[in-house]
Amino acid sequence: MNILVTLNSNYLKPLKVMLTSLFLNNDDESFTIYLMHSSIKQEEIQRIDQFINEHGSQLVEVHVDDTHFNEAPVLLHYTKEMYYRLLACKFLPPRLDRILYLDPDILVINSVRQLYQLDMEEYLFAAAYHDKISVKEINKLRLTPYEIDVYYNSGVLLMNLELQRQTIDEKIIYEFVEKNRARLIMPDQDILNALYAKKIKALDETIYNYDARFYNYYKLKSSGKCDMDFIIHNTVFLHFCGKKKPWQKNYSGKFHSLYKHYEKLALG
Repeated sequence: MNILVTLNSNYLKPLKVMLTSLFLNNDDESFTIYLMHSSIKQEEIQRIDQFINEHGSQLVEVHVDDTHFNEAPVLLHYTKEMYYRLLACKFLPPRLDRILYLDPDILVINSVRQLYQLDMEEYLFAAAYHDKISVKEINKLRLTPYEIDVYYNSGVLLMNLELQRQTIDEKIIYEFVEKNRARLIMPDQDILNALYAKKIKALDETIYNYDARFYNYYKLKSSGKCDMDFIIHNTVFLHFCGKKKPWQKNYSGKFHSLYKHYEKLALG
C-alpha cells in the first residue's frame, strides 16, 4: 500500500508516532511511504528511512522544488508543505494509481485495508467531513460563491491519482489562491472544498477521520453507540485536529494517554 505524507522537519517526531501506530496495527501489511518535502535534511531522511525499514516497509523521498506555492498563505501550524497534497499527482511517479494521504497528527488504530481498496468510481478523492452544524454552515457561507454541501477534512485523503492527472490543473489552484488569499483560513482544505467538493467520495468520520476533540459530541449524536469501545474496535484514524496537539506539554485531551503510549513506542 502507498502512503503519502507532506511535511517539514518540525513534524518528523509526530510522523514517527503516526507511522508506529500504522505499522503496529497493520502488522500483516507492507507499506511504501512517500515523503514529500522541500527542506528536510538528508541525515533526517536517512534516520526516517532506517526507522521505516526496521518495520518492514520502505521510504521513497519526493523532493519538491521550493518555488511551488511560494506565494501561498501560511499561518500558525499550517505550513507550505500542506499544499503539496493538492498536486501530489504531479510529483508522484506516474505508475501509481492510488495513494493514501495521512496527516502526521493522526493515530492509526485499526486496519487501513478496507479503505485502501475502496472503489473510487469517478471520484478524485475519498474523505470525511465533520458533520457539526457550526463547521458545515460557517464554511459553506465563507466559501460562497463556491458550491459546497459539506466541508471535507483534508487530513485523510484517499487519492485517485490516475483521474487526478486528467483533471487537476495547477494553474486553477494558483489562481484560486491568488484570488482568495485574504479569506483562506484553513488554506489547503479551503482549496480542496471550493474546487473539488463535488468530486469527493464521503467517508464515515467516526471511522476514517475521528476528531479527537469531540468525544462527547460523537457519543451523544450516536445515542451512546460511539463510545470508547466502539472507537478502539472500529475507528481507523484518530485525528488530533486543531491548534492543540498531543505532543505539546499543555495538552489534556480525552485520548492523550493513548497518544503518549504510541509516542513512547516510537521515540522511547
